[in-house]
Amino acid sequence: MGLPLARADAGRGRPRISFGAPLPARVAAEAELIDIVLTERWPIWRVREAILGGMPPGWRLVDVYDVWLAGPPLAGQVVAADYRITFTDAVDPSSLERAARGLLDATSIPLERTKGAAVVRYDLRPLLGDLETRAGPPPTIVARTRFHPELGSGRPDAVIEALGKLLGTPLEATSIVRERLVLRTDVR
Repeated sequence: MGLPLARADAGRGRPRISFGAPLPARVAAEAELIDIVLTERWPIWRVREAILGGMPPGWRLVDVYDVWLAGPPLAGQVVAADYRITFTDAVDPSSLERAARGLLDATSIPLERTKGAAVVRYDLRPLLGDLETRAGPPPTIVARTRFHPELGSGRPDAVIEALGKLLGTPLEATSIVRERLVLRTDVR
């Protein structure tokens, strides 16, 4: 890449590159945010050219921002994520919309997940920000899930499970894409 990357352990360790939030398994991403710490101050055009010269196949650079080095880390600024969840045409769009409204109107969405050997019970509702339905084809839900320092983060598979419970049939997504990470500064 040619960038003067800062490294942990006095320059011998891994480069100081961090993603805004972990990406769930089997989820594609568009517009991910990445912190890259440099040892020299370069103009943005030069950083952009160096990144473009070393991009992995299939990736594209959306933008480059110069941020204050002493500012909060990127991961601590992420408060939500928007996921586009697509279903087969067999899913009725109007039923999907009713289920989405039901989740948003609910005061609690109790779910369980396996964590190691234990079953963890939790409430998805505080981790669910918004749901938007798109009739399609194919029928699609755009879900905003929240990141909470104590409760964890809302996951798209939990949204799919909760929708399926309201519909009375398990749902399976044909694709899940994280469209973007939402930063604290993006929310009013």
